[in-house]
Amino acid sequence: MEEKTGLEEYYSIVNNKKMRFGYTTGSCATGAAKAAALMLFAGQEQRYVDFMTPKGISLHLKVLHITRGENWVSCAIQKDGGDDPDATSGIEIFAKVEKTENRGVCIEGGIGVGRITKKGLEQPLGNAAINKVPRAMIQRELENVCNDADYEGGLLVTVSVPKGAEIAKRTFNPRLGIEGGISILGTSGIVEPMSEAALIKSIEVEMRQKVENGAKYLLITPGNYGAAYMKEHLCLPFEENIKCSNYVGEALDMAVSMGVEGILFISHIGKFVKVAAGIMNTHSRCADARAEILSANALRAGISLESAKEILNTVTTDEALEIIQREGLLNPVMKELTDRILFYLNHRAYNRMLLGAVLYSNEFGYLGETENVKELTDLLNHQYRKGQEE
Repeated sequence: MEEKTGLEEYYSIVNNKKMRFGYTTGSCATGAAKAAALMLFAGQEQRYVDFMTPKGISLHLKVLHITRGENWVSCAIQKDGGDDPDATSGIEIFAKVEKTENRGVCIEGGIGVGRITKKGLEQPLGNAAINKVPRAMIQRELENVCNDADYEGGLLVTVSVPKGAEIAKRTFNPRLGIEGGISILGTSGIVEPMSEAALIKSIEVEMRQKVENGAKYLLITPGNYGAAYMKEHLCLPFEENIKCSNYVGEALDMAVSMGVEGILFISHIGKFVKVAAGIMNTHSRCADARAEILSANALRAGISLESAKEILNTVTTDEALEIIQREGLLNPVMKELTDRILFYLNHRAYNRMLLGAVLYSNEFGYLGETENVKELTDLLNHQYRKGQEE
């Protein structure tokens, strides 16, 4: 019989599919810490642990790997991220709880929990990468256990993840300046599959980290293809790029709020052609219109009506570009596109920063760029060269 966790009735509908909820690394650490504390005071094994998450969902989790010492107990909870694709799903989060003479609950990170090495993150430099909500969850549960046991001494909680250092290589942590392991995260205690809010939050965290460490200008690509193109073809600090996925508008909004002075986007035309029509979420389920936008701009550049209709029947941007190139209008069409991309980028950012974009395709390579690209390139190279010198 399958064990119940308390999440059986919770799910999201994503692309017409039912996706089950999971629980965060923060909930795993909380469950392990509470179970260890209960065993420390009660003296008997705790096979399951129950607690309430900030989301308002009560979890019932199985306790693993129980070990004991004279004044300490250690155990683990295995993470289940539900149907959310997550590098940390399935890993075991350990918590060791030991009595101390100091009053209160002290929370530390052990093996496999990252350490903060750069400014701009939630925890101070040098701290374990255990965010404030998981810390508050652990503290609340352990204070309740201490009250129930009439214990007035202190507790030291050490959270560890034996496979954390290895798994962290597949996360954002190395880019953010979190070294040695994963982060213990979660604002609600619950993982909601494919959450756009979570993706946007991860972009915000990376952007804020850049800004807090002195960056005034940002280099942004929608994904890995942009970074690979930049590395091979452009003289830019490609390793400093932030990936915004489909969230061009949200990236601009966050940059404005943080006082960023400029952004250079490097993008495949398949994504950024949509921005030329003011589409700021480039996911195909929000809007496609690639052929329509290319056809309209080709008409502006002087293409024949028949060729414009032919573009409307294409499936990929490369097919459309072949028609445009056949008519000898690739450069004029790219000028029309990049002018409109810049207009809508500036419109979204209220003209509060210097903006630019470079477009490319896998088949045609470099296609065109907006005004200000050379200036932004110089500013970015100077910014990161200066940072290395310091």
